[in-house]
Amino acid sequence: MKLYEQLATELQHRIDTGLYLPGHRLPSIREMSREHEVSIATVQEAYRRLEDLGLAEARPKSGYYVRSRRMAGSLPDASRPAQRPIEVSQWEDVLELLCGNEDKSMLALGRGMPDFAVPTLDPLLRGLVSFNRRIEHRGLEYDSLAGTRELRQQVARLTIDSGCTLHLDDIIVTTGCQEALSISMRAITRPGDVVAVDSPSFYGSMQLIRANGLKVMEIPTHPETGISLEALELALEQWPISALQLTPNCNNPLGYTMPEDKKRKLISLAQRFDLAIIEDDIYGDLAFQYPRPRTIKSFDTDGRVLLCSSFSKTLAPGMRVGWIAPGRYRDRVLHTKYVSTGASAIAPQLAVAAFVANGGYERHLRRMRPQYRRGRDAMIDWVSRYFPAGTRMSDPQGGFLLWAELPGDIDTLELNRRLWAHKIRIAPGVLFSASGKYRNCLRLNFAEEPTARIEAAVRTVGDEALRMHDSLP
Repeated sequence: MKLYEQLATELQHRIDTGLYLPGHRLPSIREMSREHEVSIATVQEAYRRLEDLGLAEARPKSGYYVRSRRMAGSLPDASRPAQRPIEVSQWEDVLELLCGNEDKSMLALGRGMPDFAVPTLDPLLRGLVSFNRRIEHRGLEYDSLAGTRELRQQVARLTIDSGCTLHLDDIIVTTGCQEALSISMRAITRPGDVVAVDSPSFYGSMQLIRANGLKVMEIPTHPETGISLEALELALEQWPISALQLTPNCNNPLGYTMPEDKKRKLISLAQRFDLAIIEDDIYGDLAFQYPRPRTIKSFDTDGRVLLCSSFSKTLAPGMRVGWIAPGRYRDRVLHTKYVSTGASAIAPQLAVAAFVANGGYERHLRRMRPQYRRGRDAMIDWVSRYFPAGTRMSDPQGGFLLWAELPGDIDTLELNRRLWAHKIRIAPGVLFSASGKYRNCLRLNFAEEPTARIEAAVRTVGDEALRMHDSLP
């Protein structure tokens, strides 16, 4: 065996035994050269060998990192939802998940929350305290219905990275992204209308459809490229669809990012059928690629896209600061906001605006993106190890959520109930469908830094799933 092969074998053993975890940086070439008393060329060849084996990846100006051990063909199949408008159900299951997350003794593996216990958010907390002291009576008054000028200026500036050119007057501040989606939905639909969604789809937006007396048309969706435009076109030809709601960047729950050419084609299709698009970009700034992906809104030339987002996933959900760029529907959206919540709280807006203006937001993102990428790789590795053979997984391109499809007839609602005894919660797949599909699927959160505790919890989930699988007839 050649010297570089011996070194590659030693590194492979370290990776297999967990000494080097997925997403972690491997020792530098010079470090390995000194440690093993071999030439730099030998180390380079050993790392190339690891790349060939799919165990390591080179990152420009950064070094070599452990790759996740993803099984070939492990992506879930494209979804096949019902091909007709239906009413949304699943509220009881959603409520059970939300109430379960209130129990602080539970490890909420299925939650949709970021890691906000990080030092890069300390300036934001100090800013919030400072503004509450300094703004005096302004913090007790109503501000502009559209939101503070300071925050809207910063949001408009941030959207440049997503390909948009927006003025502060194009922005309306909301109490989180959920309100942004809700206001958008109510502004452009009437009870009985049909709304198309990608499938699986975020259960919060599905419940908005239910609450507004609307019907949903679930469109087949690919876990890498997103909603099927062919299926959407066929649905538009057959049914009176009023709007499309989707999350094209770092999708929840699949994690895909729709390719740019597909976003352009979607806009053309929307123009042809005069379709309004509610775009949820709440995870867009957490994309692992650079520059971050463009929004569908950035290709919109006639104002038909209502772009919704917030700082709930990039910073912290408790800030409750979101926004809409409603395009041609601005007057309707503004009126809907007035009759629902009125002006939003001032202090959180000013604190977030200052945090963004002072560079804190970008510094925080620079810290969190690599952490979430490491979490993704570790979670994929653990699911590959501990879940039943044949489990398929998404390949998230950003954010902190993984979608897993278990083999056979494993019921993840029942799996979730069994995990109660272990103080673990997951998000069962049925929550993400209007008709109760994806019963053998689940969503997992990988926001926190990978730890032995989280790995043990994932192993417990896998063990329970294996017991259920083995007991099936």
